Amino acid sequence: MNRLFCELRFLKTLAGVNLASAMEYRVSFISQIIGMFINNGIYFVFWLIFFNQFGAVRGYNIREIYLLFAIVTLGYGLAYMFAGNVGANMAYLIAQGRLDYYLVFPRNLLLHVAFSRMIVTTIGDVLFGLIAYLFTGLFHPVEIGLFLISAVLAGLVFVGYSIFTGSLAFFLGNAQYTSQQLTNALLTFTLYPNTLFSGVTRGLLYTLLPAGFIGAVPVEIVRARNGWLALVLLGAVIVIWSVATAVFYTGLRRYESGSAINVNV
Repeated sequence: MNRLFCELRFLKTLAGVNLASAMEYRVSFISQIIGMFINNGIYFVFWLIFFNQFGAVRGYNIREIYLLFAIVTLGYGLAYMFAGNVGANMAYLIAQGRLDYYLVFPRNLLLHVAFSRMIVTTIGDVLFGLIAYLFTGLFHPVEIGLFLISAVLAGLVFVGYSIFTGSLAFFLGNAQYTSQQLTNALLTFTLYPNTLFSGVTRGLLYTLLPAGFIGAVPVEIVRARNGWLALVLLGAVIVIWSVATAVFYTGLRRYESGSAINVNV
């Protein structure tokens, strides 16, 4: 237990250092956040126009779309605001032999690598998710609590899956592009109503590309106030992280130290 609290304090310190570093250039910091917020808004306009024309699609109306975007963008923002070194960037570090810097520290290697970088623009995603939720009309304390829990769990799915895709570099070499494409595909499918898919495609969204656990399942948890389904989502997070951790440390045995001399500030 003491080790756990020690690691949590370490992660808190990393987050503080990353945020302070990002805020050093205030104009750039704020402009990146605003830019991502606007980007999400432009994408959301598509759904506003769509539902204005068709009303509802297989059980999804505009309220469910607001909720879907709120959960996905808040989860995505929390994930990469704190764990910005996963996915394509992790694949790059592995392929270039740059894990050496992290290997010399007496800390949990995977957590140190994952949480040592912040993506500033994701703060805009967090703000967009919180504001989008205000339009759902779901303000019962239970609904608000389930929304926040679901968003955090969705964020953990994002991080776990990105650790998995980044770890592919241990086996494939330069897997930066592959990791980026897989992560983008995951994000894309989370932003579509789950009811649009069926058969094999729907099965893939709960297995190889776990988009259903980021979008569809959290939406159902909140609108139905389904605590049991929240436990299912928690179980999915545990499975995804277990697989990602196993792939990372299995691949680490194949890792070859880099020869470049790097200075990390």
